[in-house]
Amino acid sequence: MAERALRGTRLGATSYENDRNTDLAPRQEVTYDCPRGHRFAVTFASEAEIPANWECRFCGDNALMVDGKQPQAKKTKPARTHWDMLLERRSMEDLEEVLAERLELLRARRREEQKHMSSVSQRRSA
Repeated sequence: MAERALRGTRLGATSYENDRNTDLAPRQEVTYDCPRGHRFAVTFASEAEIPANWECRFCGDNALMVDGKQPQAKKTKPARTHWDMLLERRSMEDLEEVLAERLELLRARRREEQKHMSSVSQRRSA
């Protein structure tokens, strides 16, 4: 008889257990509001720490808990740029000196290239 009751079922497809005579853990439902106007509820255990933010189920945006405290914005340092780091290592006078040297090198290289190109064009025309 037992074989007959299980015939035709797939393993793991359906559970034959029920919720009778079982006590579920105490729960609480928390509501979140999305900046795009979506409102949804998430169920948590009553002893769980409730997060102030939750990803919106509909759009994936960051939703905030209804009637909850807004998360504190963390103080962050402003981003240091390459220029800021350069000024920590060198003075403006040093930088102007390096710039003048590099410009002179570039100008000399251009003059050499122009001489080379003019000599190549003279050879071709001859």
